[in-house]
Amino acid sequence: MWVRGPTTHDAIPQPARPSPSPSQSPQRRAPAPAGQAPSRQQGRVAWVSTHGGAGASTLARLLGGADLGRRWPDPARGEPSQVLLVARTHQAGMQAVSQALHALRNGEQPAGVHLMAVVLVADAPGKLPRPLGRRVRVLRSAAEVHRVPWVPAWRLGAEVDQLPKSVRVLARRVSAPLAHAGRS
Repeated sequence: MWVRGPTTHDAIPQPARPSPSPSQSPQRRAPAPAGQAPSRQQGRVAWVSTHGGAGASTLARLLGGADLGRRWPDPARGEPSQVLLVARTHQAGMQAVSQALHALRNGEQPAGVHLMAVVLVADAPGKLPRPLGRRVRVLRSAAEVHRVPWVPAWRLGAEVDQLPKSVRVLARRVSAPLAHAGRS
């Protein structure tokens, strides 16, 4: 069975709206009221999926931060301004994250949103095919990129005794004091 990748419109995170349109994924959490700091659950970073099934929910649960689904955070409403764009390492995921980076470059995100990093979650065990590896190198030329390896236990919703080294590095990056050194 072949699963179709995201369409151009669906691949770009959407701005926060009071009620999502049918083409958007529903919000998982209501945004913080205007002027109010994000809750402890939301954390200091926002995980933004560039396509369905990217892995942002799992990473937010494991490492902390706000899982915003497929929409940009709105810092004016107290949501985290630091964004981690999440995608799978298959062709559709790479295309979706490229489109999201293009949207960032064109200023299509709410004011105050800053890219912390791109997080690429393995879509299968093993090495990437050469064309996808080249795509990762292109992404690295545009943004900080973190790779998350295939973790079989996560498919079943299970915990692991020790996170893979690359995930521990990402955890330190997420919990480090925030500096607006990321790209916006």
